[in-house]
Amino acid sequence: MRRYVIRRLLQAVVLLMVMSVLFFLLIHAIPGGPERLFFSPHQTAADRHQIIVNLGLDQPLYVQYIKWVSGLLHGDLGRSFDSQQLVTTEIAERIPATLELLLTALTLALVVAIFLGVFSAVRQYSIQDYAITIFSYFGIAMPVFWFALILQQIFGVNLQWLPIFGRYSMIRDGFTPLQTIEDYLIHLILPTIVLSLLFIAAWSRYLRSSMLDVIKQDYIRTARAKGLSSRVVFFRHALRNALLPLITVVTLAFGGIFSGAFITESIFAWPGLGSRFLDALNSRDYPVMLAMLLLSCAGIIVANVVADVLYAVADPRIRYS
Repeated sequence: MRRYVIRRLLQAVVLLMVMSVLFFLLIHAIPGGPERLFFSPHQTAADRHQIIVNLGLDQPLYVQYIKWVSGLLHGDLGRSFDSQQLVTTEIAERIPATLELLLTALTLALVVAIFLGVFSAVRQYSIQDYAITIFSYFGIAMPVFWFALILQQIFGVNLQWLPIFGRYSMIRDGFTPLQTIEDYLIHLILPTIVLSLLFIAAWSRYLRSSMLDVIKQDYIRTARAKGLSSRVVFFRHALRNALLPLITVVTLAFGGIFSGAFITESIFAWPGLGSRFLDALNSRDYPVMLAMLLLSCAGIIVANVVADVLYAVADPRIRYS
C-alpha cells in the first residue's frame, strides 16, 4: 500500500506539471486581458502598453511560465493584478469560508443520502421509494441558480426568515459570542441547502442501486437464515459493502473543495474561493485563476488516492501492489 501511494503521488506531480502548462496556455488564450482593469478613456496607447509591461505580460509566454513555476516552487503564487495582494494571502483568507460551506453541505448530504438510499432500497417499489425517486430526479434536474433564487425569494424576501447574502450580518455591534454564532449559522442555512441538494439526489441513487445489488448476495441470505435482525443485516453487513461505489463519488466531491461552489457562493455573496475565482475570471486576474485551478486539480488528484485507500479500508479483499 505504501509503495502504491508513493507511486501515485509521484505520478500526481507529473500530472500537475502537465496541467499547469495547459492551464497557463488556456488562461492566456482567453479574449481580453487584465489591463482593462486600469482602463480609462483618457489613457493613450502608450499608457496601456506600459500597464502591460508593468504586469509582465509583454514577455513571451514561455518566459512568463518559467517565472511563474519558479515562484510556485518557492511558495510564491504571485500577486493579484486586481487587489495587488499576495495570492497566497487571498487564498488563505477565503479557504475557511469555503471549507465551512462545503464541509457542512457535504456532511448534511452524506447523512441524508445514506438514510434515503437505504430506506429506498429496503422499501423497493413502495410509495416511499417512488417519492424518493421523484425527489432525486428533481434534485438532479434542478438548476442550482434557479433553486437558490427561489429560496431567496421565499425565505428571504417574502417570509423574511433567513438572510440571503453574506457570511455575517453587516452590523454586528453589541453582539454577544452566542449571538455571533447564531448569526453565522442562520447565514449558512440557505447556501447549505442549495449546495447539498444535488449531492443528496445523486448519492441517494448511487446508494440505492448499490444496496439492491448487495442485498441479493448469498451472504445476505445466509445472515438472514441465521436469524439476524433486519437492522443488523442491512446496516452491519449490507451497508458497508454498498458504500464502496459511493466512496469515489463522495471523495471526489471533497477533492473539489479548493475550487469552491462557484454558483452558490456567487448568488449568496459567500466570501469563499468560488466567488473569488469568478471575480478573477471576469477581470482576467491570471495569478489568482492559475493558483485556484492548480489547487483544485491537486485536490482532485489527492482525492483519487484517498478514495483508493478508503476502498482497501472498507473492503479487506482489495490489495494494491
